[in-house]
Amino acid sequence: MELTYKKINIIGGWMVFLIAASVYFMTLEPTASWWDASERITSAYKMEVPHPPGAPFFILMGRFFTMLAPDPSLAALFMNGMSALAAAFTVMLLFWIITHLAKKFISPGQEPTVPQTFALIGSAFVGAMAFCFSDTQWFIAVEAEAYATSGLFTALVFWAILKWENVADHKHSFAWLILITYLMGLSIGVHLLNLLAIPAIVFVYYFRKYRVTRKGVIYAALVSVILLGAFVYVIIPGVARVASFFELLFVNSFGLPFHSGVLFFIVLLGGLLTWGLMWTHKKKRPVLNSIILGLTMVLIGYSSYAVVVIRAAANPPMNQNAPNNVFRLISYLAREQYGDNPLFFGQYYTAPQVDIREGRMQYIMEDGRYVETTPRAEAEHHPDLTGFFPRMWSNNPGHVREYERWGMVQGREVRVTIDGEPRNVVRPTFTENIRFFLRYQVWHMYGRYFMWNFAGRQNDHQGHGELLNGNWLTGIGFIDALRLGPQDNLPDHIANHPARNTYFALPLLLGLLGVFYHYKKQKNDFVVVMLLFFFTGLAIIIYLNQTPLQPRERDYTYAASFMAFSIWIGMGVLAIIEWLNKKMPLKLSSIVATAVTFLLVPALMAQQNWDDHDRSGRFTARDFAFNYLESTAPNAILFSHGDNDTFPLWYAQEVEGVRTDVRVVNLMLLNAEWYIQQMKQKQNDAPPVPLSLPRRKYVDGTNNLIYIFDRVEDHRNVRDIVDFIADDSPASQVRLADRRMIDFIPTRRFRIRVDADKVIENNTVAPGLRDEIVESIEWEIEENYLIKNQMMVLDFLANNDWERPVYYISPGTEDAIGLQDYFQLEGFAYRLVPIRTPADGFEYGRVNTEVMYENFMHKFDWGRMNEPDVHMDHYNIRTFSILRLRNKFARLANALVEEGDTERALRVLDRAMELMPTDRIPHEFLLLSVAEAYFNAGAPERANEILEDYFDHEAANMDYYLSFPSRLIIHLDIDMRTSMQLMNEIVRMTEAFDQVQLSVPMRERFNFYMDRMMETI
Repeated sequence: MELTYKKINIIGGWMVFLIAASVYFMTLEPTASWWDASERITSAYKMEVPHPPGAPFFILMGRFFTMLAPDPSLAALFMNGMSALAAAFTVMLLFWIITHLAKKFISPGQEPTVPQTFALIGSAFVGAMAFCFSDTQWFIAVEAEAYATSGLFTALVFWAILKWENVADHKHSFAWLILITYLMGLSIGVHLLNLLAIPAIVFVYYFRKYRVTRKGVIYAALVSVILLGAFVYVIIPGVARVASFFELLFVNSFGLPFHSGVLFFIVLLGGLLTWGLMWTHKKKRPVLNSIILGLTMVLIGYSSYAVVVIRAAANPPMNQNAPNNVFRLISYLAREQYGDNPLFFGQYYTAPQVDIREGRMQYIMEDGRYVETTPRAEAEHHPDLTGFFPRMWSNNPGHVREYERWGMVQGREVRVTIDGEPRNVVRPTFTENIRFFLRYQVWHMYGRYFMWNFAGRQNDHQGHGELLNGNWLTGIGFIDALRLGPQDNLPDHIANHPARNTYFALPLLLGLLGVFYHYKKQKNDFVVVMLLFFFTGLAIIIYLNQTPLQPRERDYTYAASFMAFSIWIGMGVLAIIEWLNKKMPLKLSSIVATAVTFLLVPALMAQQNWDDHDRSGRFTARDFAFNYLESTAPNAILFSHGDNDTFPLWYAQEVEGVRTDVRVVNLMLLNAEWYIQQMKQKQNDAPPVPLSLPRRKYVDGTNNLIYIFDRVEDHRNVRDIVDFIADDSPASQVRLADRRMIDFIPTRRFRIRVDADKVIENNTVAPGLRDEIVESIEWEIEENYLIKNQMMVLDFLANNDWERPVYYISPGTEDAIGLQDYFQLEGFAYRLVPIRTPADGFEYGRVNTEVMYENFMHKFDWGRMNEPDVHMDHYNIRTFSILRLRNKFARLANALVEEGDTERALRVLDRAMELMPTDRIPHEFLLLSVAEAYFNAGAPERANEILEDYFDHEAANMDYYLSFPSRLIIHLDIDMRTSMQLMNEIVRMTEAFDQVQLSVPMRERFNFYMDRMMETI
């Protein structure tokens, strides 16, 4: 069989796929992971409704893969495998994209010769493999998030338009364009990122069909923007909005059942599209026929969102935003719960709110009709403090500090009138606004990620502009030293960090060579790739208008942009081949260039990235979710707070069936009416949460804040408070200046009555602790208001009456509403008990030693966190720190010591060090609590080992910091002060426990470093 170029190209693509798939499956996370992946798996396994705007087609795909799992515990692995396959197919398509673009100038219009085939296949192989092993692509390939599948759709539509380009003059070539519109529609149900390929697709069409002119380019650009805008601002929200008009008419005016108006609209829309296609065909209007056909295919693909409404109406356990009707679907699609970011015009962060504008009316389904609740509130800001292209817009105090740091804001004073009074307010200048845009949004939130992928990465710590965290790095000493300080005397934990990946900027250089080479060889195609690169990268930055202090790194958003740059890496190989061809035959130059560039770029990237991208064997997210749930007594209420202490728990319950008797209540979501309604319903084996406030008291827009007017001096029973809020009489409300009546709370002092016999009978308190039970829990709220979720917690406490165990995951936040003195630590969660134990710093409540010892030493699983072949990345380590895991072990040990059980205390501490050795889980302040517990348990030698190691660790850090040049050391002020504070705490501990052999030399070394630090200030 003769191997033609076409066959070789196809085989090459599939070989690339097999390599990529093998790598991704070898490094695949075997179960659920942190962040949204756990939620996605949960959604797919039982077809539940994830957070807005959802991903219904992705969830349908995930459902297919989870159905293949022979056991529920393998469902996550199979869905992670879906991402691995999607990422591998993306790499394969990238290979074919590179060969297509390269063939147009290597062998235009004819079969490539054998040497030319070597050049084409070799360059595409290097480019595709570079992308395969790139930091971001590898990250999204091994977990069940939507980004790998979204990247596949982007590659697929771009590959499809290139396939159309090959046959554009053939009779049925238009089928490729129709396929693209269908894929675009489907991709909406995965992620909107795919739509950003539209400008590149439009220009491929323009360059293929028209003679290039300046006017033509402008028109093509306008068409691109119009099409993109039509998808985002017309089709996606518009279909639902028009359907809502019919729905309201049919249900409220005609008295027909819910959804009848939507069904009529669907039939009407389908009929109009069918008539339009038939009429344009009959009248021979090919352009209009094509537009209608394309729109039809988009809508067919987009129809996957019907799944969201259908499943929401079935009321599954996870039903976020409850989009069970078209009005809620509008809110769901618009991501209204996350608020709006200004784009081209809006407020600066200093702009006060001067009014609230009524937006779209909100409805609830009640008594067979849609009942108006409150219109969506839209803030209006002072016009003198708004402007064009506002990048610094959030008034969050943390964001403001970062705006002023990144934008180097000095501003100028503007005199404005607020509430009738003239005031001087600082307005950032437009220059400062653009400075923040360029320094933070463009460079830090895109350029830095780009360099991670193609130059190298310092570590995987989340970076907010510090010298030591999350920067790009080349591995070329003198270049890195200019930006990041000396690179030749790095402490061991920095030099040997698994995520310290140095490519010596070789992928970047090869890609830049490809940029210039591609521009020189094929300007039109260069423009197309540049459009793909820009719109999937910098254009997203402009659109998102991100605030500082993002909860995690966002590089996964720009994977398609990095794919576009990888095309130019392939072009760079061709540039080298062309140069070598001047000195040797083309076939040999192709082999040499391919081999050398493969070793210097993809192979180097694979070698550097493997250890920190290998998630195989890691079970921490799943096991920690189990541990949270197993920390609770039967039928408990478990109050959680954020994504990582909620999504994995939902996964554990919904997929693996762990502790379905526990009701997980996310306090952030408890601000939403739809979530409160769900809490009133049974879920799996968990009874409804006992809540008594009527719906009108918590419907969206009502009691988002409920003010406290301190009119009653003594403590009032929470039952009385809730009844007061529920009452609509004028005596329980207060009139505002605008004549509106609102609810309020008449005291800041609350009481929960305690029945001692009852709490002992239901095992809330052990019988031996009867004398410690308080007659009532009394506490005081410091703030002048409660937010809605706190109001609902009061409602729950008023109705629970110690029937169901109550647990909190985050004791030190406002979620606890001041109840921390009545907490009892039993594992990963704190139980509310009627025993008062004043907080000691960050240590809240008492410790139930018997329950906690059983949990920590026998019941809990630890996700293989201490296995040397399992990588613990930054987010795992940060979770351990947020959980204060080392401190929890220390608290248990100290409590055992107080009970006289030093033997078990030492076992607990040894287990802590076994699970979290400092060569695996970094040194942190909480480690000192373990050392102190060792002292308390009578094991000073083990405590001294920890303290010596920790002191040496910080001394090595100080040696490194003090080697920085003066222009950089000023940026290490916080780092140096932190190290010195830790060293001082270590010395003080050795002194407190009379460890003279350590304390004296440590104090001398501490003084030495203190003197040197003071010299630099």
